[in-house]
Amino acid sequence: MKGFFKEFKEFAMRGNVIDLAVGVIIGGAFQKIVTSVVNDLVMPLIGLITKGSDFASKFVALDGGEYATIEEATEAGAAILTYGNFIAVTIDFIIMAFVIFLLVKGLNKLTSIGKKPEVVEEAAPTTKVCPFCKSEIAIDATKCAHCTSDVE
Repeated sequence: MKGFFKEFKEFAMRGNVIDLAVGVIIGGAFQKIVTSVVNDLVMPLIGLITKGSDFASKFVALDGGEYATIEEATEAGAAILTYGNFIAVTIDFIIMAFVIFLLVKGLNKLTSIGKKPEVVEEAAPTTKVCPFCKSEIAIDATKCAHCTSDVE
């Protein structure tokens, strides 16, 4: 049993696991910021463009009844599709994906600044062309295998 806990401790203390845990915690906090941006900034602007329409309160009652609010439909026990909330969450996702893209792009640029460009050496040629028949032959050949001409 001690071996099991020792193995678990080694797994949990690896750098990748700690980095992942920190990323999840920061991601959760960052999600609140993005949600606030969507709910407090983007959705009111979309509401302004759509002449005061509040997407969060948009819904369809599946029982065919007419309800003024989501709460009223919920109290009546009606099944509802809150498509306005879906629109807000979709916008939330798009903003989150865009911000993560920008962060990864910036991090990649930062990591590439300190690196020296890789110098790729060309491999020495292993073949040459026969000057008489234009066939490809080994670089150290003295006679062409195709036309039997002497080559340099």
